[in-house]
Amino acid sequence: MEGVRRGMGLLKVLQQFSRSPCSFNETQRVSILQLKKYSIYPPHHKEPIVNKDTLEELKKAGSLQELQFTPIKPALADQTTSVFHDVRVRKFTNYIMKCGQKALARELLERTFENIKRIQVQQKNRLSPEERNTVECDPVKLFHTAVENCRPVLQLSGIKRGGMTYQVPMPITEKRSYFVAMRWLVEAGRDKERKVHLPEKLAREILDAARNEGRVVKKKQDLHRQCEANRAYAHYRWG
Repeated sequence: MEGVRRGMGLLKVLQQFSRSPCSFNETQRVSILQLKKYSIYPPHHKEPIVNKDTLEELKKAGSLQELQFTPIKPALADQTTSVFHDVRVRKFTNYIMKCGQKALARELLERTFENIKRIQVQQKNRLSPEERNTVECDPVKLFHTAVENCRPVLQLSGIKRGGMTYQVPMPITEKRSYFVAMRWLVEAGRDKERKVHLPEKLAREILDAARNEGRVVKKKQDLHRQCEANRAYAHYRWG
């Protein structure tokens, strides 16, 4: 009940501030931003650690005993300590999903990984026994390699100067680069003929990207070339 009363009080304060935003000074506006970040958990509550590798590292370093009596926030519904859980695969499933059909998106990705495994095993069986160890058959590892090969380093951002909009090259954040790489893979998988199913085309695109070739890697290289061509506008970042 205490949390409900605090939430109602916070709502009333925000409603009062939203009616006349111009009548408050800078200090009060900062306090509004701090109120919007209010959480039901006190600041001394720690974020949950669900990755088993991170837990093992903390255990070896001896830092796990310090968290033994520290209040921990509850984990999210999609967080798990299962060895089959992969954050990047889960995000890629969300990028494939349309209209909230999560089960269909998960099934399409599973069939994509199945096709990747089948293609790699067939290729491995055609090789000599000495060369078979060079073929990677784990679809999750191939997926991670493909995403790393598709990640751009720079991006173009439109900045308006003197009535004209210039495409200015600037560094891209790590989170944004992963999003762009996976979005390009999904778009390449959907750009197909109607007779070709998405798992088949997406499996081919992931295998090509894992070998550092294919249309998605070419798209990344074209973006880098365009950033290199527009390097004369780079000073507009600080203008």
